[in-house]
Amino acid sequence: MAVGREEVEIVKPRSDKREYRRVVLQNSLEVLLISDPDTDKCAASMDVGVGSFSDPEGLDGLAHFLEHMLFYASEKYPVEDGYSKFITEHGGTMNAFTASKHTNYYFDVNVDSFEEALDRFAQFFIKPLMSPDATMREIKAVHSENQKNLLVDYWRTDQLQRHLSEESHPYHKFSTGNWDTLEIGPRAKGLDIRNELIQFYKENYSANLMHLVVYSKENLDEIYSLVKDKFQEILNTDKSRSHFPGQPCSTEHLQILVKAVPIKQGHKLSVIWPVTPEIQHYKEGPCRYLGHLIGHQGEGSLFYVLKTLGWATSLFAGEWESCWEFAFFTVEIDLTDAGHEHVQDIVGLLFKYIILLQQSGVCKWIFDELSALCETKFHYQDKIPPIHYVVRVASNMEIYPQEDWIVGSSLPCEFNPGTIQMVLDKLSPDNVRIFWESKSFEGLTDMMEPWYGTAYSMNRISTSTIQEWMSSSPDENLHLPVPNIFIPTDLSLNISEEKTNLPILLRKSSYSTLWFKPDTAFSTPKAYIKIDFSCPHASNSSEAVMLTDLFTRLLMDYLNEFAYDARVAGLYYSVHDTNTGFQVTVVGYSHKLRILLEKVIEKIATFEVRPERFVVIKEVVTKDYQNLKFEQPYEQAKSYCSLILQDNTWPWTEQLEALPSIRGEDLTKFLPLMLSRTFLEFYIAGNIERGEAESIVQHIENILFHGPQPICQPLYPSQHLTNRVVKLGTGSSHFYCTEGPNPSDENSALVHYIQVHQDDIVMNVKLQLFALIAKQAAFHQLRSVEQLGYITRLMHRNDFGIHGLQFIIQSAVKGPGNIDLRVEEFLKMFESKLSQMTNEDFKSNVNALINMKLEKHKNLREECAFYWREISDGTLKFDRRVTEVAALRQLTQQELLDFFNEYVKVGAARKKTLSIRVYGSLHASEYTTDKNQPAQPSSVQIEDIFSFRRSQPLYGSFKGAYGRVKL
Repeated sequence: MAVGREEVEIVKPRSDKREYRRVVLQNSLEVLLISDPDTDKCAASMDVGVGSFSDPEGLDGLAHFLEHMLFYASEKYPVEDGYSKFITEHGGTMNAFTASKHTNYYFDVNVDSFEEALDRFAQFFIKPLMSPDATMREIKAVHSENQKNLLVDYWRTDQLQRHLSEESHPYHKFSTGNWDTLEIGPRAKGLDIRNELIQFYKENYSANLMHLVVYSKENLDEIYSLVKDKFQEILNTDKSRSHFPGQPCSTEHLQILVKAVPIKQGHKLSVIWPVTPEIQHYKEGPCRYLGHLIGHQGEGSLFYVLKTLGWATSLFAGEWESCWEFAFFTVEIDLTDAGHEHVQDIVGLLFKYIILLQQSGVCKWIFDELSALCETKFHYQDKIPPIHYVVRVASNMEIYPQEDWIVGSSLPCEFNPGTIQMVLDKLSPDNVRIFWESKSFEGLTDMMEPWYGTAYSMNRISTSTIQEWMSSSPDENLHLPVPNIFIPTDLSLNISEEKTNLPILLRKSSYSTLWFKPDTAFSTPKAYIKIDFSCPHASNSSEAVMLTDLFTRLLMDYLNEFAYDARVAGLYYSVHDTNTGFQVTVVGYSHKLRILLEKVIEKIATFEVRPERFVVIKEVVTKDYQNLKFEQPYEQAKSYCSLILQDNTWPWTEQLEALPSIRGEDLTKFLPLMLSRTFLEFYIAGNIERGEAESIVQHIENILFHGPQPICQPLYPSQHLTNRVVKLGTGSSHFYCTEGPNPSDENSALVHYIQVHQDDIVMNVKLQLFALIAKQAAFHQLRSVEQLGYITRLMHRNDFGIHGLQFIIQSAVKGPGNIDLRVEEFLKMFESKLSQMTNEDFKSNVNALINMKLEKHKNLREECAFYWREISDGTLKFDRRVTEVAALRQLTQQELLDFFNEYVKVGAARKKTLSIRVYGSLHASEYTTDKNQPAQPSSVQIEDIFSFRRSQPLYGSFKGAYGRVKL
């Protein structure tokens, strides 16, 4: 491999103005330099070619544990957690992940801090400390991470599939690690885990196994100089790249039917075949081609048939787990209760479709259409944040030749029917593994997966058995898809004459408002349309909320056959319920966007309840609500916090209670009532002209408001809905205790919320600056030092323009009452740190926040999300970032201290807190104690959420002043 500069032609999107250069340092570290003069953030990703497959025997999770440990400290930067603190305080984020064959470390940071951040990052791979004290604490963090996953079906299913494979193959391993594998087991064998960790690092972290991507504002020569200076000291031991020959599944692991008991309600079927990895033929795209057809949802597809029969609610098909040596092709189907009773028929239909593909032969026109879609998607892809980009490219560098580091496998361009046929031949009855999950198998299994405790049973299935299933399955009209009418052919850009860089109110009537913003930043042939339907009757009771939810899901269901091709062609749509009605969003290539939007509106206007689909969707909704009790405890605590704070919201338990009695006829009666009074708020942006935007609004108003029998009428002035938030009492602390709804979950959770103010530019920046300064300190103290739990966060919270702070902690170590005390102790400790902060540190944090606010939106979706938040909350401060930067430049250190002393510190005169405590099974006794202990002075226990909410004053809503916005 050449050392220094080596120019390589790297394929990139036509619209990509960035410059790329591949270099190899003297230590054989291969690097891709990316220069982007327009970037507001710099980023880097180091991909190390060793992962959990390389864990030594009996030390499961060691590679993952090492990934955790490298964040702590290095010889050059020995202050523990100094790297994370530096990155956070300079506007950045950082993380890492361990995969089967590689481990990826990455960060981003504000431009002016990149050199030091890169130097700190490089020390991970030069001389990390891995102190004994940190080693023991981080084992607990790895264990806490694993505990978080124990009751998550994704992790359980994945490990079960690994468990039922060759024990001698690394795919069989437990990759996460826990206290048993990293402390108890090694100690019993007389091993020092820290020595094992250091040995693993020395043996595997060699420069020749690493790939680095560095993304910066500087030119390529300057980036190269920086990289050479920071990374050439990484040791190269010429370690050979690990290979894992052989297949994870021998004959004993094929032709099996595994029945497993999940945590959540529902039935899932996974049909899996070991296949030749697509990476070996990525330009021919065999798995992409087959996944496109088997996973298709248009008329004649497998999913269309299963849905028509009422047996399935979703279907995915494609390559799943894969590396160079092996891969699996998976068809995953979510089943209805009726589908669960017809699994043999479903498997039979799947194999019938595969036989149809065999008989039809590999179709060139389908490959060409798919190739054209992929090419358009690649060349007109949205720019994404640098941190995500560097991870994607670094992960590609080990796998693909240099010219395809950016492309990866996203551009199948070589039609080779033989390769596709080779993979298709693998999808046979004698090569299959079937995993069937259902609560109905509870008590009927005879085996248990050791790491997650998943109960399962296993039976052999022969080829003749599957042939019998095929013979007995329904005789349905399965056929290949027809050509896609939604493929865009006009990708030209509208040259906008609008001079504004902010949304403008283009149109206003008693029926609607139209906010409009042409594309002045991205130069892509894409548009974005969001319509908020504000319907007072949609949210005035739990029953109404459930009926609205059922309506939006049925609408999505009805649209699927028509709009699936649109989705494949890069047009995306969604319909979902909100606190005040429902929203329709359509985004993608502007050429045929209006066709899709008009179809959605037509479906709303002509909506009829189809009894057979109503039954299926109601079943899906029921299971979704039943499964809310299995959510992570910290998510439940966040939900309770929103329920207490936000007026006009309903508990999911009430909604679930209302569901059984709701019938199709109820929805038929409800829909005209819900739509009878409606106000529409439009946001139209992107590659679309002003006149076209107005035409779209007029067309929709004509359908809904001006037909022979109008579906909708304008709202009365009294009906305009607002989002209002409870105003907590000054100087008081409130707490709400509840037991976690899942008795199997040991984890407890706390949300400690400090309510501060209603949207105000100066107050906003004080709060945001404090959150930036305190975020990493809170994480380090509460998670790294005190080891309360893997989920530990401090973040800014915004409820419809009401701002505050919230600590979020999930723990199996301490109960929520104790964690609450630890949060207060942290604030006491941080008080002195804040008061002792140097002026230089203060200015550094202010500049970091300014840089974050001045960061440009990366793509149209990101920009629209920002402006829609202003419209949705009613704050309408479209120039918010500019005005907040101006306020930050004026802010003094004393003003920040005064803010902390007045609103945040323990005992502050104007402090308002709300603690939500969810008690897991390990802390059930503490729940009784904490709930029954006498409340402290100025402390209020919330016994009943709705009595409390009704008794409290509310902040005025920014949405309340209907009509105040002037054209």
